[in-house]
Amino acid sequence: MAISLIFDMDGTLFQTDKILEISLEAAFDYLRSRDEWTKGTPIEKYREIMGATLPVVWETLMPDHSDAVRETANDFFQKHLIATIHNGKGALYPHVYELFEYLKQAGCSIYIASNGAIEYLQAIVSHYKLDAWVTETFSIQQIDSLDKADLVSVILRKYNIEHAAVVGDRLTDINAAKKNGLLAIGCRFDFAQEDELRQADVTINDLLELKELLLKRP
Repeated sequence: MAISLIFDMDGTLFQTDKILEISLEAAFDYLRSRDEWTKGTPIEKYREIMGATLPVVWETLMPDHSDAVRETANDFFQKHLIATIHNGKGALYPHVYELFEYLKQAGCSIYIASNGAIEYLQAIVSHYKLDAWVTETFSIQQIDSLDKADLVSVILRKYNIEHAAVVGDRLTDINAAKKNGLLAIGCRFDFAQEDELRQADVTINDLLELKELLLKRP
């Protein structure tokens, strides 16, 4: 029986690391120009919390600032990320196209569930033409709870999916799978943390390993 695959985006399909630092630096340079930030850019802190929802990201990076300043920072950051993607400075992880074509030929449906913003996800999907394989891309902004487990549940209900796996690099992805009774596949990629990956049902070091995993399934 064909299985549906629900992929995370950042750190799973898209090498966010290639554009994260330059966009975050630009955002904090902008804040410094407005005298709203005086310290260095908290890039390492962002790496630690990669995969968190945007409100949590900015509350963590700027705990002593107002919501208005955080919103200003996020707006600038998102616009810079999107411009950087369209300028071709990002990249998918190796073998995304090869894997997606294999899944399509095997009759598997592909979805994306991400904590990223809608416009940001659309920029990636459009630039890399992922719609050729992806049935639909879902953003956490589409649900009130901002819980990825609930977002995955929305996908399962909308498409009447019974057999699926969630593929991602962080605990939010693993928990989203577990809470919905799905297979949790952890990706040991750039932002992954070993203590989180230990909670996955299986881990991979390369996306092509999914082909072997699927071949072993009954």
